[in-house]
Amino acid sequence: MRKPYVAGNWKMYTDPASAADLAGKLKLSLSNATWCDMAVFPPFTSLAAVIEILKGTRIAVGGQNLHWEKEGAFTGEVSAVMLKRLGCNMVLIGHSERRTYFGEKDATVLLKIKAALEAGLKPVVCIGETLEQRESGITESVVERQIRAGLSEIPDISEVTLAYEPVWAIGTGRNATPQQAQDVHKFIRNLVSQCWTQDIASNIRILYGGSVKPDNARLLSEMEDIDGFLVGGASLNADSFTAIAEAVK
Repeated sequence: MRKPYVAGNWKMYTDPASAADLAGKLKLSLSNATWCDMAVFPPFTSLAAVIEILKGTRIAVGGQNLHWEKEGAFTGEVSAVMLKRLGCNMVLIGHSERRTYFGEKDATVLLKIKAALEAGLKPVVCIGETLEQRESGITESVVERQIRAGLSEIPDISEVTLAYEPVWAIGTGRNATPQQAQDVHKFIRNLVSQCWTQDIASNIRILYGGSVKPDNARLLSEMEDIDGFLVGGASLNADSFTAIAEAVK
């Protein structure tokens, strides 16, 4: 059985002091949350503070992005090796905001996944369609392209977590219905079985992200192929994030 997984993407919010305060609250409220795996993804400038607070807890800490090279003249970039040595064990890759605002392509996502795995980081790889693509009826073809192109050269994706985030539901207050989300998650799992193995498909965790809140988390978590959540805004409030973690129990 796949263990539920709840992760918080703090985006470009929190400074080191407020991040440490939030991490401290999560440490207290989720210290006994053995029913799920958890992770938070603070901004780069808050990573060290959060890693120190959450050291020895069940809450993993990851970076929000990385460069695929180990080092070099890439001003403003951070490598997988740097994240690992800092104390991270996870990394977000291919978030829709990276794709939309910074022009990341599936080929770039693939390079980053390879770099993360080589450094010993577990990637959470984001996929999802825009509102225009959903209304055009091409959700499945978009998701399939992102998976095939972004992960095609990875022979074993057992250490990868997939996060389905419909772009039209991120930060908009709109949300896919539980059945809409389940339909895409089921499609993704079937596709994984075709591209890799049935065993990998049965065990890989597929998270849902897109305006996840305590009041919709329980119904979403009851869907067969939804294994947890990648939470945005609600993860910046300790009570809300804790309630979402409680919802997957």
